[in-house]
Amino acid sequence: MRSVRTFLPRTTRGRRVLQVALACGLLAALGGPANAETRDISRDTLPANDGWAAADGGTTGGSSADDAHVFTVRNRAELVRALDGGSATPKIIKVAGTIDANTDDSGKRLDCDDYATDGYSLRKYLAAYDPRTWGAAKPSGPQEEARQASAAAQASRVELAVGSNTTIVGLGDSAVLKGASLQVRDADNVIVRNLELRDAYDCFPVWQPNTGGLGDWKTAYDTLWLRGATHVWIDHVTASDKGHPDEDEPTYFGRNYLRHDGLLDITNASDLVTVSWSRFADHDKAMLIGNGDTATGDRGKLRVTLHHNEFESVVQRAPRVRFGQVHLYNNRYVVPADAHDYRYSLGISTESAVYAENNAFTTPGHIEAADLVKSWNGTALHQTGTLWGSPRTESGGGFPVDLLAIYNAYNSGSERDLTADVGWTPALHGTVDSAAKSDRDVERGAGAGRIR
Repeated sequence: MRSVRTFLPRTTRGRRVLQVALACGLLAALGGPANAETRDISRDTLPANDGWAAADGGTTGGSSADDAHVFTVRNRAELVRALDGGSATPKIIKVAGTIDANTDDSGKRLDCDDYATDGYSLRKYLAAYDPRTWGAAKPSGPQEEARQASAAAQASRVELAVGSNTTIVGLGDSAVLKGASLQVRDADNVIVRNLELRDAYDCFPVWQPNTGGLGDWKTAYDTLWLRGATHVWIDHVTASDKGHPDEDEPTYFGRNYLRHDGLLDITNASDLVTVSWSRFADHDKAMLIGNGDTATGDRGKLRVTLHHNEFESVVQRAPRVRFGQVHLYNNRYVVPADAHDYRYSLGISTESAVYAENNAFTTPGHIEAADLVKSWNGTALHQTGTLWGSPRTESGGGFPVDLLAIYNAYNSGSERDLTADVGWTPALHGTVDSAAKSDRDVERGAGAGRIR
């Protein structure tokens, strides 16, 4: 093939023609990069049979929005206006460039000191609630009250409500929403696509003592939180702690001073959700489906499909499931060679029914196949076609494993053995490829900026 230079016109008119041609996809045809700008994805709807979100009428987001409710937003103020307080009016919101949620109404960057109020300081907080002197009681008093007021000031900037009948898409291959917690709460029919969600950083974690000894730090913000949400499609999203990894945070009271909660949590009877071709990376607790063993109102809900997603450098919860019927197929898991705190990938918890097909796990030598699954009061896991092993190449690598048999064989007896009968068989899904094929495809195609 001739080089692009061969085709460059010398005239001004010719250059304009070239620009139009490139915008229409000529560059991709020549072997160069293609991105989501080559076509307008803002009115796309979830394809038929594409997971649980295709059930009961499907998921269309804001595709029916009139022209007055199609917005291109470039800063927090514009995004807030477009979200309209989480209204149910059909709307399409196109994110251009990087939007930082930690900004004031004029666009000025806000840091943690700007939110601190009522005399709060981390130094005073640590002195007040040191377990050696405070004990195991829940923090209370002036510094905890000041922490709560400071946290509320940050929450008023970074918590963004997404209402029903909304589509949020990133423009091009570099749309970023930084520092925000997108919250789809008691809303129906929402699409989020082609967007990098980065660093939902909590300035004011709370100390939670534990009468058994060590407590822990608890943070406030999930990068994307579905709470009582239905018919949600999340596609080609990248979510991570980029910029502020928790592993770089200090240790206080013997525990890592965590700044991030989940990347994607699906809780409080959310239902009919499809998560596809997305990337979850560089994080501790990635994805929680069902938030409590006593949340019996989740029974019959939390139906979620996860397909063609990548979980890289994730410590745990990829996902952890309670109650839900979760179809997990053609996903890619990568644990880096220098991982020292990896815990597990698949968490099988109370009344969960996970149907796992043809997923690929790449792990370093010190992580065994038995480490991939953990159960807390779980009873069943259906799994087939799992591939596990050392880093793979184009020519393959890894080998088939039966995660269920391995879990039961290595289970220490602290939890019951799991059975293979999860009580249901997925019907809404596309082609289920081999784990080896999907591993390669997901590596190349998952995440923001990779819609083709």
